[in-house]
Amino acid sequence: MSQTPVLELLQRIQLGDEEALVALHAQFANLVFSVAQRILNDQMAAEEVTQDTFMRLWDKSHTYDPQKGQFIVWLLTITRRLAIDVIRQRTRQEPKQEMLFIDENPQLWESILTSGNGELRRTLVMVMKELPPEQSDVIGLTYFYGMSHSDISEYLKLPLGTVKTRIRQGMQKLRSAWLTETPINPTLDN
Repeated sequence: MSQTPVLELLQRIQLGDEEALVALHAQFANLVFSVAQRILNDQMAAEEVTQDTFMRLWDKSHTYDPQKGQFIVWLLTITRRLAIDVIRQRTRQEPKQEMLFIDENPQLWESILTSGNGELRRTLVMVMKELPPEQSDVIGLTYFYGMSHSDISEYLKLPLGTVKTRIRQGMQKLRSAWLTETPINPTLDN
């Protein structure tokens, strides 16, 4: 297929011609679907991504620049990004609304953590209590809720670098206290 018909169809789409979108859909829908299916391994999700890709094409057709590359590469890049967004949404684990932070109810955390090796877990609870709340909270979200650094950043509305720094500083304090069995000085590198 030559670029001229695609460019003409894109120009018509920019003018609001729905038939031009239908024509591009007829030419590329199977390819878009197969790429989405390969990434997602889920037929229904791949169908949704295919539909979303052509809706994005309708809204963003003016952003295609033939000088930067072929139309099909541009279209499949949209498809790939939308499919990856679906995967991210599936894997994102957000804490429940009734989630407790460590500093809000230390007795509950202690009862949960002391159900196994009592002395070891009590030490962990005591050390976690000594961390500044901003560090204990991000460590709790990471290790108790399995959230990624970027999920924590989004959930707490903090920059990703701040989340990583708080986790690193908190873990350094935990490691130090664990190895020396001395209390953490909360004034160090908050």
